[in-house]
Amino acid sequence: MGIEFVEASAERVVARMPVKGNTQPYGLLHGGASVVLAESIGSIGAAIHAGSERIAVGIEINATHHRSATEGYVTGVGTMLHGGRSLASYEVVISDEQGRRVCTSRITCMLRDA
Repeated sequence: MGIEFVEASAERVVARMPVKGNTQPYGLLHGGASVVLAESIGSIGAAIHAGSERIAVGIEINATHHRSATEGYVTGVGTMLHGGRSLASYEVVISDEQGRRVCTSRITCMLRDA
């Protein structure tokens, strides 16, 4: 997938991914690749929030695809919506290099003892 993490804390996670190699047959960024990026971002944030004694397990994700991307990189910014003892939820906004929103996703992770 070529995902590169740029910033990571419990409150905010930023990562980018190349469009090349992550396209569907028409040359457009594959919606599933956007979901992989979003889940990676949300899971990392939730794992940081959980701490070393707990693990984060994804239990729900959704995505709305707003526009296509055909080249360059997309960047996902995950922001914590809820950070509790047993659940953590993130909104992930994925944008192209021009700052246009490509996808909006929300992921919820259950936090369990390791």
